[in-house]
Amino acid sequence: MTNDLPDRLSIDPDSPHYDEAAIGDGVGVRFKGEEKTNVEEYCVSEGWIRVQAGKALDRKGKPLTIKLKGPVEVYRKAPADDGEA
Repeated sequence: MTNDLPDRLSIDPDSPHYDEAAIGDGVGVRFKGEEKTNVEEYCVSEGWIRVQAGKALDRKGKPLTIKLKGPVEVYRKAPADDGEA
């Protein structure tokens, strides 16, 4: 957890844990040592992530999520470098 990433972050704009600035900088999540790209929300201190449960939607049109528990590690994604030689 470097660069002052929040302990808890959500990509849902209606969530109180939504932070557009942190998301815009690029956040990567490792769950149980494996890179995850489908994380809707995470909490490092409590050790869980929320991921979509298939294509199911709730009555408000938002995806249904499931909570997975285990070690969570977050990091800043490095910007892509287009000038490779």
